[in-house]
Amino acid sequence: MKKMFFTVAIAVSIVSVTTAFANPDGLQQKKNENQFAESFKQLSRDTAWEQKEKVDLKFNTYHPQGMTKIGDLYYMSSVEILEKPVKYEEPRDGYDRTTGKGIGHLFVFNQQGELLKDIRLGEGDMYHPGGIAFDGESIWVSVAEYRPNSESIIYKVDPKTMQPQEMFRTNDHIGGILRDGEKGNLKAVSWGSRTFYEFDSKGKVLSKDSNPSHFIDYQDCESAGKDNMICSGITELPQQGSSTGKYELGGLALLDMKTMEIEHELPISLVSSQGHTVTRNPVYLENTGEAIKLFAVPDDDKSSMLVYETTKLNTK
Repeated sequence: MKKMFFTVAIAVSIVSVTTAFANPDGLQQKKNENQFAESFKQLSRDTAWEQKEKVDLKFNTYHPQGMTKIGDLYYMSSVEILEKPVKYEEPRDGYDRTTGKGIGHLFVFNQQGELLKDIRLGEGDMYHPGGIAFDGESIWVSVAEYRPNSESIIYKVDPKTMQPQEMFRTNDHIGGILRDGEKGNLKAVSWGSRTFYEFDSKGKVLSKDSNPSHFIDYQDCESAGKDNMICSGITELPQQGSSTGKYELGGLALLDMKTMEIEHELPISLVSSQGHTVTRNPVYLENTGEAIKLFAVPDDDKSSMLVYETTKLNTK
């Protein structure tokens, strides 16, 4: 499996800023916190998504993981793989593969796809960033070994100074992390989102539960108003017949952040020009009031950000 987290990447935020490099003090007040979740519940497999924009990113994106948007700027985590992990024939010391080598990135880019900042994250074998999320003050990023049941560093990044701060370390591959509100505990998912975690701000594990859903592996998540989060991701299924390729089933899910129970989910059949499901890599959702916008970077290396919008929703 690849990164297997929740990086929306889907990242979902209903907060915006007015300054160029994200002054948290300039955040506009949150409006209609529950509207996002209610609008999302109107989506189905029959929802029409219209592509509004394609922004070619003017830098090597490597293997994108998670994304969030603050004002007019986009923040995207990515892993640059220098040496791919190799599967063992038999597990060794509890691991199923080598560590590999790589570099963790948090890219900042503008609406024209121009790279403004490349923040390096990670240490040693922990070089694989996961899904990211903005809590109204800081961006939270997990950086793990590129293998399950391993180790992770949890950072928060000040979008004003662009400086990362290590918050704690934990003994599992954390594929994505977000904060429950600006001051709440941290919600996280493991490799393939098979396990849900709740941490306090110092890294103490408050709860650890199995994910009951096997529809998709959450790739990226972010808050969607009060008490809710939206996650995006994929699962790879075998093709029928003689094909040796994998079919990428994409999807979105709305979860209750307190109980981690699914409130609504739907498949996403949109694909990129390279044939990847758009929820394969980072996804960010934005509630416009009348519609929902979906920002996605599904392809590696030479990537484009694809922007879709739903038809008008009934927001009464």
